Amino acid sequence: MQRFTVVLLTIFCGSLNGSKATALGAEFKAPAAVAAASKADWPSFRGPSQNGVASPDQQPPLTWSETDNVLWKAPVPGRGHASPTVYGDRVFLATADEALELQSVLCFDRRTGDAKWKIDVHTGGMDHHGHKKSSQASATVACDGERVFANFVHDGGVYTTALDLEGRQLWQTRLSDFVTHQGFGSSPTIYQSLLLVATDNKAGGVVAALDRATGKVVWQHERPKQPNYTSPVVLNVAGRPQLLLAGCDHMSSFDPQSGKQLWEIENSTTECVGAIVTDGQLVFASGGYPKKLTVAVRADGSDQVAWENTTQTYVPSMVVHKDYLYTVTDAGIVYCWKAATGEEQWKTRLGGTFNASPVLVGELLFATDQEGKTTIFKASPTGFESVGENHLGEDVYATPVFVGGQIFMRVAHGSGDARREWLYCLGAKKS
Repeated sequence: MQRFTVVLLTIFCGSLNGSKATALGAEFKAPAAVAAASKADWPSFRGPSQNGVASPDQQPPLTWSETDNVLWKAPVPGRGHASPTVYGDRVFLATADEALELQSVLCFDRRTGDAKWKIDVHTGGMDHHGHKKSSQASATVACDGERVFANFVHDGGVYTTALDLEGRQLWQTRLSDFVTHQGFGSSPTIYQSLLLVATDNKAGGVVAALDRATGKVVWQHERPKQPNYTSPVVLNVAGRPQLLLAGCDHMSSFDPQSGKQLWEIENSTTECVGAIVTDGQLVFASGGYPKKLTVAVRADGSDQVAWENTTQTYVPSMVVHKDYLYTVTDAGIVYCWKAATGEEQWKTRLGGTFNASPVLVGELLFATDQEGKTTIFKASPTGFESVGENHLGEDVYATPVFVGGQIFMRVAHGSGDARREWLYCLGAKKS
């Protein structure tokens, strides 16, 4: 698989050079956390559990098109590969206008699709040296119910910005220098009172925790000077919450609250995109470049590799369901492995090119390719069983969001100068 696919949308990986966390501000006291997102919210990259699994007690439509089961569609100015973030009565989206050098956050009315506001977070200072398949707005924003958090590369650095729900800027923090290799797409994630951010790049980035209310850096680790495309996720594994990163030739784990490194193992590749997933004991990662691999590591600090193979899922993230690991590779091959052993249960070729990650809803997996085809199939170890196919858009990078019985899809129609992005809300129309 060619290296250019690494720059897309939702991204995740990372590592570290064995450095100790730098605690900044020992006087920091965590404010009370905002109430947890409900089942009707999709607060950040990969959803409420940060694993690509949607609430199972919903019934999204199984058929759609440009006219069928469309509740609304809204034009999206510019271009971006970030996924929608859905919270309360609003939908948030990052986008960028390369010609005008604007990087922006959009807010839509969840019920009608009407534009509520557009805030230009950065003007000018745009780096145009990324790959042609990257975008200047690939990081998905996060929302804690009070604030919206956005990551952008601007003027040679990575900035995290907090807005209130009306789009007013609350704070902005520059986290590190950034030297573009293929692009940037690291999405922020929320953990208790903190916002977790990773900025891996050839200049040497950081993984850091910010106070959500002030933007103050609570702790941080310096990172290797290697290109990587990391979105930190916090998963409950081996009996505790762990902030997990893969890439930069390592798999690493930190205590998300204190920043203490829990373990690190040199068993990854340099460049990764897809987010780590877990079955509760093992953590699974796939890359990338230069090595092609899928690897399972015990997350108890034993430094033990449970299994690995040479399957390469570079950009899409994987999904775990009922003791089985599922992936849709960039080249459109679906694999099902037994999570504990890596034993292949089945594989099948869908065709197409995949940048978006599959999403699990109940017993069904939804996988959307770059040409806008979504294949729905059963998450079952007994074999591939298709439930249906739908087409929407001609150029798709963002992972769809499944929440509240609705599907939010960012797609583009047309190509070249005629290419235009749209945000769709799909759902069963009430009679």
